[in-house]
Amino acid sequence: QQRLVESGGGLVQPGGSLRLSCAASGSSLDYYSINWFRQAPGKEREGVACISSTDGSINYADSVKDRFTISRDNARNTVYLQMDSLKPEDTAVYTCATNLFGTCSVIAGDQMNFWGQGTQVTVSS
Repeated sequence: QQRLVESGGGLVQPGGSLRLSCAASGSSLDYYSINWFRQAPGKEREGVACISSTDGSINYADSVKDRFTISRDNARNTVYLQMDSLKPEDTAVYTCATNLFGTCSVIAGDQMNFWGQGTQVTVSS
């Protein structure tokens, strides 16, 4: 069983930056795609970013492209989401999830095997 724990959320002013972490335990992140989703109150869940161990692919939602960067530290079994130039509309609960043997052609919640609990990101002045 794989356990995912997110951290790094908080309150930041517009234009600021945050780095989220998704630390895995119980199994290696090898052979998984690791995905970040977000959900704001009253809105549907949105796939934000993905990085795949299966084929090395990376993908981003158009809404965060050129502002967010996903990366991984294999030694720490951890994936990061660097979020720059944050906007109020980025406010949401951010959750990481993994898909065994997954690629990043589509970031879809129904394909995920394991989920974290989420971390709140609030962008406000």
